[in-house]
This record gives sequence, C-alpha cells and structure tokens, in this order.
Amino acid sequence: MNSDHVDVLIVGAGLSGVGAACHLRRDCPDKSYVVLEARGAIGGTWDLFRYPGVRSDSDMFTLGYSFKPWTNPRAIADGDSIRDYVRDTAREYGVTEHIRFHHRVLAAEWDSASARWTVRAHRADTGEDVTLTCAFLFTCSGYYRYDAGYTPDLPGVEAYGGRLVHPQHWPADLDHGGRRVVVVGSGATAVTLVPALARRAAHVTMLQRSPTYVVALPSRDALADALRRWLPAKAAYPVVRWKNVLVGTATFALSRRAPKLVKRFLLRAAKGRLPAGYDVDRHFSPRYDPWDQRLCVVPDGDLFAAVAAGRAAVVTDRIATFTPTGLRLASGAELTADVVVTATGLNLLALGGMTLTVDGEPVDVGDTVAYKGMMLSGVPNFAMTIGYTNASWTLKADLVATYVCRLLRHLDATGQQVVTPLAPNSGELVPLIDLKSGYVLRSLDALPRQGVSAPWRLYQNYARDVLLMRYGRLADGGVTFARATAPPARPADTPVG
Repeated sequence: MNSDHVDVLIVGAGLSGVGAACHLRRDCPDKSYVVLEARGAIGGTWDLFRYPGVRSDSDMFTLGYSFKPWTNPRAIADGDSIRDYVRDTAREYGVTEHIRFHHRVLAAEWDSASARWTVRAHRADTGEDVTLTCAFLFTCSGYYRYDAGYTPDLPGVEAYGGRLVHPQHWPADLDHGGRRVVVVGSGATAVTLVPALARRAAHVTMLQRSPTYVVALPSRDALADALRRWLPAKAAYPVVRWKNVLVGTATFALSRRAPKLVKRFLLRAAKGRLPAGYDVDRHFSPRYDPWDQRLCVVPDGDLFAAVAAGRAAVVTDRIATFTPTGLRLASGAELTADVVVTATGLNLLALGGMTLTVDGEPVDVGDTVAYKGMMLSGVPNFAMTIGYTNASWTLKADLVATYVCRLLRHLDATGQQVVTPLAPNSGELVPLIDLKSGYVLRSLDALPRQGVSAPWRLYQNYARDVLLMRYGRLADGGVTFARATAPPARPADTPVG
C-alpha cells in the first residue's frame, strides 16, 4: 500500500473532472492536485457510451467549457467528437499527466485535527489498494452508476431467442444491419438510437409505455456559423454561449409559467414533421408538463424523418411477455425482433459509490443538505459537481470549479484551513434534482436534499448562479471557517468577509 499527499484530489476524469483540473491550473496554479479515474481512459460518459448515434442532447456551446471554444461546425455533436474535445483540453492544460487511471475511490475519511482527507482507492490494473491524503476533496463522478444501467423486470425474457442488449454497454460485435430491431424506451437514449439504427436496420420500432416530449433543433447553430466568418473563435464563442443560455432559460421559465402553451407548441411542431393523420396525441403527448422531465432533442428532426419515411415506427403499449421471436404487447399485438435494445434508463449512484466519514462518523448523503448545490452540510473541505437538469451539465460544472478555486484562495488569504457547510436551521427540505424522471424518483433517498432559498437552494438559472458563484460572498450564514486545531463554530448573524 502506498501513500502521498496533494492539495486537491479530484475524483473522475470525465467532462467535469478534466474541467475542474483545468480551472485549478488556471486559477490556483500553486495548488498540487491529482485526478483519480476508475476506468482506463479520459472522457467519462463520452468514453463509456458507444451505442450507435451517441451524441449530446445539449448544444456544445454550453456543454463545452467556458475557457475552451467549441470549434466543430456541429452544435449537436457526436460522442467521438465530444470525447476528443475533452481529451484535447486535458492535453492542452497539462492535466493528462496528473490522471491516475484504474483507481476506483472506495472511501474518504476526514480528520479535523489535521484538516485532511484520507482517501482509499483500489487499483483495478494491479489489484492493490492505495491511500492518498488531501486538503480538499472534489468529486466529479456525476450521479450515474457506470457499471450497470437500469433494466426493469421483463416478463418472459428467458424465452426470447434474439439478441438482448442495454445501450450503456453496447456489444462491439453487434451487427444490426438488415435486422428488425425493437428499442424499449422513450428517453434521450431511445430517440438517439432509433434514427441511427434505422439507417441500416430492416426496420426499427420504438416501444414506449408513455410518450416523451421530443423537440427538433438544428444540428448547426446559425448565429455561430455567421459569427465565425467575421470573428475569431474566442470572440464568437461567448456570444453564442450566452445566446443559447438565455434562450434555454426563457424556454424553461415559460414552461413553468405557461405549460399548456408550451405543450401546444411542441405538439404542433411534431405534427408538422410527421405524415398527415399521424396520431401525435398518442405517441408524442406526455401526461406531464414540459420540463417535469428533460425534453428530448432530435437534431434536424432525425427521429421524425425516420418515422415519416417508414424506416421506424413508434408504438405506445406495454409488454405482456417476450416470445421466442419478439414481444407480445398488452393490446395483443406482436412485435417481431431480431434485436431488442432496453433503453430503459440509468441507475443513480451518489459520489460514484464512495463512502464518506467525518471524524469517525459515517456520512449518510441522503441526510445532508446541499449548500449552493455543490457542498454537503457537515462535510468539511468537500465539493461535488452536479450539473443542471434544465440546461447543459457543464454550465454548472464550470461554476462549481470556479467557486472551489475562489474558496481555496479565500482560505489561503485569511489563514484558514477548513470550510464546513451548515444545514439551514429551519424550513422545508426538497429533493436536489427537481425532475419526475424514473431514474430520479427511484433514487431520491440516496441523494442530498436542498432548502427552499439560497444558499441552500440550487436555482436552475445560470445567469442568477453566475452572480452567486462567481461574485457572491464566500463567508455567509451557510458556512463556517476554521483552522485545524479549532472546531468549527456557527457564524454570527452578520458575517464579515
């Protein structure tokens, strides 16, 4: 077992982890750091997911880093391009040599006397356990479980004689060309898979229990294309980024204030891309309001085009049982399938499955309250990255990394060593992720909660959070600062700093 110490230990070398390391290099160049990655490559989600057509469901001007302009012409980008972008960023900022691959973090233990975390990890490549210590622990592992996706009970599946796959672990040897494929699900993965598979398959059916809102967006950004002809990338990028932020924010706000209006608009847009007489209400009109779950984006309306061309179909029904040749539905209809893809969702996993202990006491993440959507009450010198649910993940990841750097500089400037968030004294606590998606509802108890107002509330509003995270006060009623030898104390009613 070996051991070493760094100022900041980052968990995860995906989009968030690489971004966090870059922010450290830019804003806190004097801080030592290491990135621990459980897998053997940079990229996180964008390296793991290899199913046909895998792409972003947000525009890359907001999913990209604030400091690294996205220069690819396509605003809705494929997975390979995003993975290359993350890796290029890591190389450009010298992050790659700080990443230790095959290191799965198992546990982290905080000691107030020394103001240090002791982090225990297992190396999958050598089988050994390693121990590191750090002054600040920064988890950027997302909240998905990467080793297994969610698959519900599938009645009679043992009788099925075809190929059954989950998109989270797409088989490299699967050739769907000329085959009949059924994709079970209606979320972002399903609407991505269907048009991609339909290019070579004999036919693809998207089988859904209930519809999802699907919105067609251009794969290229017209403003970006225009600005690129006149401005350098570094000048054009922030303009397009803010345009897309403001449009997204306005759309979300309108969905909350006038959901029926937004629903009518979405259904009218879908109807315009489908054949005359198509049953849009049955297949594309959900029971919930827009943005109760994420909208599913289809670049250039590719899903609608596949359906209109007859290469794909949407069936809204329930599975009664699998058969040797496909599926029998609750309506009595049968679907023949050579391949069934269970695009049935993901499992959530807080902090990548690692456990936290503070001065010998285990931390139940579900009992904590999130401070500014990034720290946990009662857990010192710790931050986590959880992106927006109504906008691009990286918008929030950039803000969290910026805030962590501000905190580190504040600790140095004030001679303090420890920052500990405090839970609010009173008030209602609500789920941290404000979505009604199945993957969220299944795992609410494992995630931290949040309060109803700042600083214990994560507002789904980037412009507001820029003011809070980049320019807001670091010393407020939600945190306490201390040195290693001094136990944290609740701050005064009117904190200074």
